[in-house]
Amino acid sequence: MRRNILWVRNIVVVLAVLTFLGWSANDLGLSPGRFIQGVPRLVEFLVRMLPPDLSVIPSLWDAILTTVAVALWGTLLAMIISTFLAMGAAKNLLGRNPLVYATSRAILSVLRSLPDLIWALIFVSAVGLGPFPGVLALTVYSCGELSKLYAEAVENIDPGPREALESTGAGMLTTLRWSVIPQILPEVITYSLYRLESNVRHAFVLGMVGAGGLGFELTVAMRLFQYHKVSAILIVIIVTVATIDFISSRIRARII
Repeated sequence: MRRNILWVRNIVVVLAVLTFLGWSANDLGLSPGRFIQGVPRLVEFLVRMLPPDLSVIPSLWDAILTTVAVALWGTLLAMIISTFLAMGAAKNLLGRNPLVYATSRAILSVLRSLPDLIWALIFVSAVGLGPFPGVLALTVYSCGELSKLYAEAVENIDPGPREALESTGAGMLTTLRWSVIPQILPEVITYSLYRLESNVRHAFVLGMVGAGGLGFELTVAMRLFQYHKVSAILIVIIVTVATIDFISSRIRARII
């Protein structure tokens, strides 16, 4: 009897999901025909960008450095803040206090609930246009992601060394320094490098809403219909992301 009830429930859930997908596809105007009709316009747009104006690349160095710097600072600040938040969000450390644990988890949920683009718009209204709101946006959003990962790493450590130190009367800082940090450090570095790779990509998008860097240069070129410059900027973006990914992967390989 119970198996039949579960089977009926699963069927109802599947039908509900399929119904929603069918309704939303129509409401969103999803149509293979419309896409096929738009292919010629897409090809025309791509042709306009050829050949790329590579002569503008030297003038983009400042924008490249700004984009990378925004991502680096956003990641670095998030790493520092996330370390403290993770201690409260880990059940085997400060999170053993229910109030601290609930508060820390609530903060992480808030930080992760809004995308970095929304945070950027909020900070632009507070500090104005430029790279600074981009750094703040990446810091806040990255804190939500990194804190959760750091907390999970802390909860998965071997409790033996920590319990041994606590039995000798060692304080919290000593316990963290000699039993927790050595165990989670490889994972912390790995997660942080992944976040840096993602933040470099996000920094391009944030630049398009006023955070400077290559994203801003791309927006200006698009608005001025400088398609040859647009293609050159896209090439620079691809090369920059690929370079950061390569360096990050080599560092992770050495650690792991």
